[in-house]
Amino acid sequence: MPRWTAQDVPEQRGRVAVVTGANSGLGYVTARELARRGARVVLACRNAERGAEAGDRIAAELPGADVAFLRLDLGELDSVREFAATVSRTYDRLDLLVNNAGVMALPLGRTADGFETQFGVNHLGHFALTGLLHPLVADTPGARIVTVSSMVHALSNIDLDDLNNDRQPYRKWIAYARSKTANLLFTHELARRLSRAGSDVVAAAAHPGYASTNLQTAGPRMEGRRSAERLMELGNRVFAQSAEAGALPSLYAATAPDVAPDTFVGPSFAMWRGSPAPSRRAPWTRDDRAGELLWAASEELTGVTFEGLKD
Repeated sequence: MPRWTAQDVPEQRGRVAVVTGANSGLGYVTARELARRGARVVLACRNAERGAEAGDRIAAELPGADVAFLRLDLGELDSVREFAATVSRTYDRLDLLVNNAGVMALPLGRTADGFETQFGVNHLGHFALTGLLHPLVADTPGARIVTVSSMVHALSNIDLDDLNNDRQPYRKWIAYARSKTANLLFTHELARRLSRAGSDVVAAAAHPGYASTNLQTAGPRMEGRRSAERLMELGNRVFAQSAEAGALPSLYAATAPDVAPDTFVGPSFAMWRGSPAPSRRAPWTRDDRAGELLWAASEELTGVTFEGLKD
């Protein structure tokens, strides 16, 4: 497979994209490159100051770029609903929804709605957002939904009896892995339901390999573990690929012409770095029954259903 770069992103003029977590790292690069190709890009970010600043940076680098910031806190379902309502009022199409934002290996915490933070933000927030925006996506020919997972998903399957880590000792990396497995199971079940509904919307997933972003240092910083934070910073400098490279699988999944439903795109070299390519995934992320059960639980927890995609 020839090397694929950001220069290979097809023309996006006339298309509308929403990218969550677009103020830094992979999300920022993804949003910038879609804007570079002419897309109207909504930067969906929790921090208003950082989101607005990201829009200013893109506008400075790409004069004439059509970017807009809208606040979105995936840890608050009220914020998700408000964001989706604003997007649905403002735009008459949504070609790309890139569910990129996430948190990694944080100390045990709860979202505003009482969910374990990593599961709540990484999966439930994006599940709700996708469901609320699905009518707009479904009315847009050739639309795609891309959800960013991680190669770390292979550390653990989800626990359908304890999705919010209420019963067992909390292990931050296992909780993270489970949230990333949930991303892949969601994509798998979404692709199945879209196919049954006869929709041409493509649901795919991506992961960045090991890319240098602020995710690695956030957990140690919250715990006040300065030595661990420095170790993560060193690992990013020595081993990680750049955010520019890490965003390529997301861009490929969102725009390349040959992406099939339920594809998982990642770096080609040992899932670590390199040009985008189909990536290995744990077998439990293609479990139809687990996908159905996670979907049902997610609907119950969020109160969000997908119009036209009932089982």
